[in-house]
Amino acid sequence: MIRTLFSSRSRKVYDFHGGIHPPERKALSNGTAIVPGPMPAQLILPLNMHIGAPAKPLVEPGERVLKGQMIAEPSGAVSAAIHAPTSGTVSAIGPRAIQHPSGMDAICIVIDTDGKDEWIEHAGVADYTERSPGELVDTIRHSGIAGMGGAGFPTSIKVNLGDHQRVEELVINAVECEPYITADDRLMRERADEIIAGINILQYLLNPRRTLIGIEDNKPEAISVIKRACKGCDIDVRVVPTKYPSGGEKQLIQLLTGKEVKSGQLPAQVGVVCQNVGTAYAIKRAVIDGEPLLSRVTTLTGEGVSQPGNMEVLLGTPVRDLLLHGGVDPDNIGRLVMGGPMMGFTLHNPAVPVVKTTNCIIAATLEELPEPPPEQPCIRCGSCADVCPANLLPQQLYWHAKNDDLDKAQHHNLMDCIECGACAYVCPSHIPLVQYYRYAKAEVRQQAAEQVKADKARQRFEARQARIEAEKAEKEARRQARLEANRKKKVETSAPSVDTAALKQASLEASKAYKAAVKAAKAAEAEGAANINELKAEVDRLKAEADKAKAAVRDAKDAGPAAAPTEDRVGNLKKQVGEASTAYKAAVKAAKAAEENGDDNAADLRAKADELKASA
Repeated sequence: MIRTLFSSRSRKVYDFHGGIHPPERKALSNGTAIVPGPMPAQLILPLNMHIGAPAKPLVEPGERVLKGQMIAEPSGAVSAAIHAPTSGTVSAIGPRAIQHPSGMDAICIVIDTDGKDEWIEHAGVADYTERSPGELVDTIRHSGIAGMGGAGFPTSIKVNLGDHQRVEELVINAVECEPYITADDRLMRERADEIIAGINILQYLLNPRRTLIGIEDNKPEAISVIKRACKGCDIDVRVVPTKYPSGGEKQLIQLLTGKEVKSGQLPAQVGVVCQNVGTAYAIKRAVIDGEPLLSRVTTLTGEGVSQPGNMEVLLGTPVRDLLLHGGVDPDNIGRLVMGGPMMGFTLHNPAVPVVKTTNCIIAATLEELPEPPPEQPCIRCGSCADVCPANLLPQQLYWHAKNDDLDKAQHHNLMDCIECGACAYVCPSHIPLVQYYRYAKAEVRQQAAEQVKADKARQRFEARQARIEAEKAEKEARRQARLEANRKKKVETSAPSVDTAALKQASLEASKAYKAAVKAAKAAEAEGAANINELKAEVDRLKAEADKAKAAVRDAKDAGPAAAPTEDRVGNLKKQVGEASTAYKAAVKAAKAAEENGDDNAADLRAKADELKASA
């Protein structure tokens, strides 16, 4: 019967390129139940426990807070809230060492716990279907839930898709493929019903065509419990072969659906949304129980731990308190790792806190996780390319990253690297390939951030230049308007213009007529003509008209432009122009100096310079 049920629920499983089979080492911690973690004297809560913008503090030092109280709100579209994991007093808000390979500092809220564990008033929703999807998304956002199995992407973003995005498959990641880590395994064994309740809420929000749970075949107890919890639900449990890194988001999607998320694509663009089982559990606690994300199940393991297992750890708990609670002998620790041995990083400061993405702490002996051998030259064997699950060329990425040739590294899809460490695991030259890739990625992101700043500065400069040019154009327009007004005023007040050329022509014709009449009169007089008196009278008339025309020409010349100035007057005018130009240049220089110094009178000086320019 069990075999029949198993085969009926198992569907086709695909494969992805590459992958490795490192020693699992899960038996160290998967045999005991989840136990409560320690109650530390102090909790350290980084504002950036998630991908995206850091949360914005809502409390001040000295303020008492209660368990579940929001102490930092989301500060952007991609952000998540932070809540007090227990009651106490905010003692500081400032830089502290956080969960980062470099041991960098970041702003944290520090709470001195009081041991009372007093809750704020809180209540969940008995029937979440009575709430709209928008209200539930808002609940998830303000509950501070982020991805519990990966990089910590805020869950409210992944469950709030647009109307144009149809979800074909909801994929629940229960693979937990990395060695040592068993947090999800124990969570599924002990709290399967709550996980399924969280998955049902995700189904209500996303309305997928089908829901798939992927679990590796090295977790038979978890598979059995989850299948029983799924009985009567439209959830398909898929058992996948044990291979690292089958828990990678893109790799699991390819395993369960056969769909390949191409370079630069998001799963939603191929109709898939992927969530971790821990995230589904946190969603159930937030919606049905009204409890924000305050703690998480974390694996404490390694041969340096006397009692390895899984603990429900308050967020912000310093790792050193967790080690002390788990009976770890500090003198017996060779390496302390946050995360798994493949994708985790060495902790040099045990004061760093447990955060939303902390799924494992490995306290290993020196023999268990020895220091890596010295790096040797690459022998171009190609083993790294054979195991790369993202189907990249790790060798080429290595050369480009090492030489800071970031453009070529991006051309070879550097940003598609999931930093699984499979390439470094098989490298016979012991090259820490992932470290080179992380460095190159950080440089690319830094350059992108600087480019954004440069673009904003350029936009501000161009806006300033446009504003200055607009002001200049406005001033020039006003000046031209004044000149046009003055010109029109002169035209209106001046006498009608006289056509001097026409007057000269009329005078010339009158003179010609007069001379012709004089000549005719003389000829008639010589011939003794009878009409001599009439001709002489005509000569006198024409002479009067010619004199009148000449007088009109003289009057027109007297009313014309003034005579050219004398030499002395020209000299005086040149001197005045020189003085006006000198005064204008001095005013411009003073105005520029005032603008550079940010003086209050810069605008007045610039106006004075404009006046002197007009005078010059």
